[in-house]
Amino acid sequence: MNNIYIPPVVKNLLIINVLFFVATYLLTSLHLDDILAVYYFDSPKFEIWQPISYMFMHGGIAHIFFNMFALYSFGSILESRWGGKKFIIFYFITGLGALALQWAVQAYEVHQIIGSATNNGKINLAALFQGEFNTSQLSMAQAVTLRSIYFGGMVGASGAIFGLLVAFGMLYPNAELLIMFIPVPVKAKYIIPIYILVELSLGVAQFEGDSIAHYAHLGGALIGFILVKIWKDKNDTFYTLYE
Repeated sequence: MNNIYIPPVVKNLLIINVLFFVATYLLTSLHLDDILAVYYFDSPKFEIWQPISYMFMHGGIAHIFFNMFALYSFGSILESRWGGKKFIIFYFITGLGALALQWAVQAYEVHQIIGSATNNGKINLAALFQGEFNTSQLSMAQAVTLRSIYFGGMVGASGAIFGLLVAFGMLYPNAELLIMFIPVPVKAKYIIPIYILVELSLGVAQFEGDSIAHYAHLGGALIGFILVKIWKDKNDTFYTLYE
């Protein structure tokens, strides 16, 4: 254990995420899970800091554990390769890219219902929040969708984590990964694209009761792919044992 090395940016991200998680459950009167989650840009609950703060919030032990484990596992290798400055830029850009795609999908859904991506007084949002709406304007399904978009917050570093996964898969395609419930190692170039396709199918299907922001995951993955294509130095032989 004394030989475990965690690069400084990854270490600080781990610490900040854990501190936010602990504070959320210890300081319940502050309602951090509400004010630091990110909401749809047209929501009355949206605040300017939320596109950053949401990346440090998590919805439960399993959520933060798997995100932080991936951050440590893949982020440490990427930070060692890129350096701290480049790594933190990548991390935040993919996190913001995740939110951008999530907002784009939500804007499309809102437009399909009310004819524009912003409400502009068309729907009484306060009444909608209370479960009251004009049945001549909205069906029950439409009301549920709008209420979820305008008053459902999103939390988690998952978008940035998906960016890291894609970056790792592109830079170290032949690295063998041990995956839960799969008894043999699987190369990154096989398992990561499958994972992305699963997220895409779940996002399109929109199963009832599924509260995971799949399009945010895909947004982080897409931006991660674009950044690596821009940044990748084909002559870079660092960490050749993974390649």
